[in-house]
Amino acid sequence: MIKVDNIKKRFGEEEILKGISTVFHKGKTNLIIGQSGSGKTVMLKCLLGLFKPEEGLIYYEEKAIQHMNEEQQRDLREEIGMLFQGGALFDSMNIEENVMFPLRMFTKQKKSEMLDRVNEVLSRVNLEGVNKKYPAEISGGMQKRVSIARAIVNRPKYLFCDEPNSGLDPKTATVIDNLIQEITHEFDITTVVVTHDMNSVMEIGENIVFLKNGVLVWQGNNTDIFNTDNVDVTDFVYSSDLFKKIREIQLKER
Repeated sequence: MIKVDNIKKRFGEEEILKGISTVFHKGKTNLIIGQSGSGKTVMLKCLLGLFKPEEGLIYYEEKAIQHMNEEQQRDLREEIGMLFQGGALFDSMNIEENVMFPLRMFTKQKKSEMLDRVNEVLSRVNLEGVNKKYPAEISGGMQKRVSIARAIVNRPKYLFCDEPNSGLDPKTATVIDNLIQEITHEFDITTVVVTHDMNSVMEIGENIVFLKNGVLVWQGNNTDIFNTDNVDVTDFVYSSDLFKKIREIQLKER
């Protein structure tokens, strides 16, 4: 569980986050959505400790990042998995080496132990037998699954995903969404996904935080979002072609 308590973040005179408070639940896919410039990425970087809020606290379980010493912050980083927007695989490393990288960084395991774990997570994302291939030799969807394997290889308690479906076709994006949700439930991870993809909202939005101009204006799940009368949310949601069609069907059924 991650708790955000009244965080505010400024750059110069511009206040980007304006007192946001919320909770991201363990064992659920927590989504942060909103228009460009709403503060999604800044909030993600605050959660990761890359940006320090001017006000407010961010708690991992019961401990605020701001109150952690250097050793505690290092320990926390070892409990975090990150799925980057572009995958961020190392082109010069094969798949096995890419997935093993966090184990080399954060553990003192033997090579055989690391390899066993690499094969375990590659199997979990349905990518057996690709160990010696390089990122350029596999598809974009496969690259994203490799990135997921790397993100979970250290058995993280927290998983952060930044636009995980960026550049993927709808069918592959759904596969990635479902895989993220399955892993979240299976390993009881606190997963936070920043996305603009309304298909993701519909597929895996178990806890959705909607930001507008740095303010949290609505929170609910993928069922609630269809029924809300919050104008900011409905304007955003029904600007999607997919949701326009869903809305038309709903109105016809009434």
